[in-house]
Order: sequence, then structure tokens, then C-alpha cells
Amino acid sequence: MTAFGRSFVVSCVRAWPWLVVLALTALLLMQRAAYPHIIAYPDAWTLPIAEAVNVVMDGIVAGAQGVTRAISGGLNVVFSGVQFFLTGAPWVVSVCLFALIAWQGGGWRLAALTVALLFYVLISGYWIPAMNTLSLVLVALPLSVLIGFGIGYLGYRSERARRIIMPMLDLMQTIPAFAYLIPILLLFGFGPVVGLIASVVFAVPPMVRNTILGFQRIPPAVLESARMSGCSRPQQFVWAEFPSAMPQMLIGVNQTTMAALSMVIIAAIIGGFEDIGWEVLSAMRKAQFGHSLLAGIVIVILAILLDRVSSAYAARQLPGASHVGLSLRRFALVLGAALGVAAVAALLLPALWVWPETRVFFPAQVINQATTDFLLAYGDVMAALKNSVQFYVLLPVKLGFERAIVPFTWGITFTPGMKTTYWIVTLICAAAAFGLNRWKTGVAILVMAGFFYFGATGLPWASVFLLITLVAFQVGGRRLALLAAGTVIYLLINGLWPQAMLSVYLCFVAVLMCIFFGGLIGIWAASSDTVSGIIRPINDMLQTLPQFVLLIPALMLFQVGDFTALLAIIAYAIVPMIRYTEHGLRSVPGTLIDAGLSCGCSSWQLFWQVRLPQSLPQILIGINQTVLYGLGMLVIAALVGTTGLGQAIYVALGEANAGAGLVAGLGMALIAMTADRILQAVIRKQN
Repeated sequence: MTAFGRSFVVSCVRAWPWLVVLALTALLLMQRAAYPHIIAYPDAWTLPIAEAVNVVMDGIVAGAQGVTRAISGGLNVVFSGVQFFLTGAPWVVSVCLFALIAWQGGGWRLAALTVALLFYVLISGYWIPAMNTLSLVLVALPLSVLIGFGIGYLGYRSERARRIIMPMLDLMQTIPAFAYLIPILLLFGFGPVVGLIASVVFAVPPMVRNTILGFQRIPPAVLESARMSGCSRPQQFVWAEFPSAMPQMLIGVNQTTMAALSMVIIAAIIGGFEDIGWEVLSAMRKAQFGHSLLAGIVIVILAILLDRVSSAYAARQLPGASHVGLSLRRFALVLGAALGVAAVAALLLPALWVWPETRVFFPAQVINQATTDFLLAYGDVMAALKNSVQFYVLLPVKLGFERAIVPFTWGITFTPGMKTTYWIVTLICAAAAFGLNRWKTGVAILVMAGFFYFGATGLPWASVFLLITLVAFQVGGRRLALLAAGTVIYLLINGLWPQAMLSVYLCFVAVLMCIFFGGLIGIWAASSDTVSGIIRPINDMLQTLPQFVLLIPALMLFQVGDFTALLAIIAYAIVPMIRYTEHGLRSVPGTLIDAGLSCGCSSWQLFWQVRLPQSLPQILIGINQTVLYGLGMLVIAALVGTTGLGQAIYVALGEANAGAGLVAGLGMALIAMTADRILQAVIRKQN
């Protein structure tokens, strides 16, 4: 037997589980015409879990509504007080207050940035909506911090509690916010306080994680010193543990602040009032790109301010901080005096109390008209681009080559001869890979060829179950395989399989495009400081702009449909791919690059043989984050006409169907957690 033959046999032996699954898949596909349930999971095999959740939820609402409405009323009093101050106070007083708080935390530069950004909010005419949003965040933030600290400290003190808390945090951060808005709506009613509570739920996990991490990182010497000094347990907590964990917890406060702010538009759906989230949502519903963009910029400004100020206060706790500010007493005196002067000035000059409407700069109509003119001039080009991607990329992945290649879309017929040639070439390529002792490559060729031939919606559900479970087992072991198998079973028995595959198909295409284009941009940015400097603020903008805003330009240019959703998902999910690729390539040790140059490597060889292999773990993390971002954006994309789990959640929200919303939301969370765990296992193998 030749070397090729021996390698082929050895590869077949190593790949026998995959070959068995692929052979079973082939048999199932041969029988799909006679037995439709091979592709479509039988409805008779589903369980009424959503209905059971609704029954339980009805009981909870009936029993707890009195308490929850009382909580809602109490929070409404606090929120109304903060809102009354921020919206009723003269703008000059509010600007002075925020500027001094920023100065105390980060110095004059941060104070000047605060004044400049707030000035834009003033001249844009969005001052009152911005203050309403800030009121919501300022009430949600302390609640999130206190609840998060309490849960986090419990997790630090109790291993048993931590084992329960950590999976719950994963669920809270992966279940789409739309899903748990429904029970919150049923329990607490409609209004801004409901949005506040939703923001608290979404913002708690970062504080919990950073609290646990902060206490776990306390140096043992600090604890030992406290014990030797005779500290009681409360004294040890107050004088040793809490101060040592403070820097990490302040990072948690920063992340919690950003998480609370990111909920403002989603919260506006069920708690809409005159806040900036409602302005963006209203503009999106009217397809007013100019209005939504200007309102979105205000949210970006609030995000920048809250991020910089909270980060500055966290940095003050670190050794060697460049700015320490005044003592608390002196700062209170300076703040009181400054606000008094500002209030007197506002009484004397009405323009300092309310910004004059004649001085508002609001070019929304200009932007809207420019968008319309662009569509009139390049509408045909936009339509051609949309149809090309729709026919040659999206439909083949969704339906497979056998159903997508038709005269209407491709201009040709996928004849039996072409189908035979397709499979012959596939088998030859796979056999060559097996013969070269690359059985994993051969299996990948067979799996991907089958996926593209039959499409995401044309594969037997039993085959997908076996393939996903086998992948999870081989990269992560038994526990990961159980998670993967449980995820597929959950989707099947809840009747969510068709929606899940539609979500997977759209996310799969978006992630592939993010990997390709984001990887290229990241490589370019890593090789040029100028490009990196240009890309960085664009990435910041894409991640701080509300997700809804990303839908507006795509919606204006391409109308509703999967292509519009694809563009919005790519715009949101491409950022981590760019950042991690650039970071990984820039982090390659200089000694390795020097060694490659001394060996005579060309720039091309240096990239492929040194820089790319060394940066691969970071790039895989970027792919992991891209997948999670893409899945997270699917629910938002449901607003522009996509089908799938996101649409199921959004429909459930409109019907106040808690069972359907939670079941679909948990299904999406399980998909995200399974993808995350599999990719993490791959990353660990690369390290």
C-alpha cells in the first residue's frame, strides 16, 4: 500500500464518528421526500412549555402585583424627584454641576470635554430628553450597584452561592432584553419606571462579576495583616477587604453605568416617555434618518461622559493617580458656591435658564433630504447590490444550492450533471485531505459542502443534533457535549427549530463577512498607525451608537428584509473582530519578528509564519465576541422584517405573551452560550 493509501486508512479510522454521522445524514436525506419529518420536527413531539410558563406567570402576577406595584410607585417618586431637578433646573446650573463633578474626578481636561459635549446637547434641542434619560440612569445606577455588590459579595463568601450565581449571570447577559421585558411589564405596569427596572436587571451582572473578582484578588498578606491586628469580621471587611477590592469594583460601576445607558431605547418600547431613547425609536418608526442620527449622537455623548467620568473616579483609586481632587468637604463648598453663582446668573439672564429656540442647530431635514437625493441618484445601484447579495449569498446559505440556483436568481438551472460534478469534486477534495493525513480538513470539506448544498433549512434535525454534539465533545469534552445536546433538544421540543435555523443562517453569514472584512481592516490597522487612528473612533461610534440607529441607514437604503438586517448585524458585530485582530498582531513580541527577519523572511512570510500564528488566540477571541454580538443583534434586526427567534421574541412582546417570549429568549441564550463555550474550548487548545 502506498503512503497515500496508508494515510487515507489511518485518517478514516480517526474520523470514524464523523463518517458515521455523515453516512447517516446521507441516508436520511435520501428518504426526506417520503418522510417530511426528517427535515421538519413533528409538532406532535413538542411540549407546551410556553403555556406552562404563562400559567405560572399568571399566578406570580396575581400574587405579587400588589407588592410590585408598590415598588413601582416608590421608584416613581424617586425618579420623578431626580427628573424634576434635572429638567427644571437652569441649564447653566446643570452644566456647572456636571463640569465640577468631572473636574473632581479627572481634572480640567475632563471638565472641558464635559462642557463641550453638553453644549452640543443644548444646541441640538435635545436637552430635556437627554436629562430625562440621565434621570433614568442616575436612579438605575445606584440600585444596580447596590444589588450587584450584595450578590457579588455573597458569591465571594459562598462557593455554593457562586455556582448558582455565575450561570444566572450568563443567562441575564445572553437572554435578549425583549424577552424579560414581558414579565417586567406584567408585574410593574407601563411607564418609565418599568424601563428603569429593566435597566437595573440588565446592568446588574457587570457589578456582580467585578465585585467577586475584586474580593478574590485581595492579596493574602492584606487579610493576614488584618487578622494579626485583631480585627473582628466586620472590621476586617471595612478596613481591609472593601478598600482593597474598591478599584476593581469601580470598574464594575463603570461597566454597569454603560449597561444601564445601553438599555434606554429598548426600555422606551415599554416605558416610553420624553427621553432620548423614545426620540430615536420614534424617528426610526418614521424612517427619519436625520432625526434618529442626531438623537443617537446625543446618546453617544451621554455614553462618553458617563464612561469618562466613572473611569476617572476609578483611576483615582489606583496608586500613582495623577489627579486626586479636593477633599470631600472642600469640594462640597466649591460646588455649592459655584451652583449658587450659576443660579443667580440664570435668574438675571433668561437665556441661561432655558436655551433659546432661535439658537438651536438641528440639521435633521438637511440630512433627510440628502438621504432622499442619494436614493434617487443611486437607487438602481443599491437595488443591484441588494439583489446580488440576496441571490448569491443569503439564499444559498438559507435554502442551499439545490433550491437557490434557479433561472430567476442565478440565470441557470442546477442540472443533475452539475449536481453530480459538485459531489464528485467534493469527494475528491475530501479524499485528498484524508490521504495527506489531514482528516479534520477532509471532514470540514464534507460538512461544509453538505451545508451549502442543502442549506440551513434543509438539513435533517437529527443530523444537526449529532454534528453539534460531536463537535462539542471533541473540543470540550462530555460537559460541553451535554450543553450542546441540551440546547438542540430544547429548541426541538419547544417547536423553535425552524426559527432557530433561520437565526443561525443569518448570523452565520454575518459572522463570515465580519471575519473576512473585519480581519482585513484589523490587519491594515495593525500595519499603519494612521489607519488605526482613523478606525478607532469609528469603532467607538459603532459600539456606542444605539443598536436601533444602525438599522436606520440600512432601512432607508434597502427597505425591510434579510439584507437590511445583515448590514445592521455586520455594523454592530464587526468591531470586536477589528479590535482583536489589530491587538493580536500588534502584541506579537518584537523578538519573534526580529528572529524572522534574521532568517530572511519576506514581509509576506513574516505575516503568515510568525505574526498570524502568534496572534491566532486573540483573533479567535474576536471571532467569539463577533458571534455573541451577532446573536445579540438578531432581536433588534427583527424590527426590519427578519424571521427567526428574534421575530418570535418581538411578537411575544407585542402580545404580552411571557411564556413565548421567555422560551424563545432562553433558546437564543442557549445558542449563544453553546457557541461561546465551543469557541472558548477552541481558544484554550490554541494557547
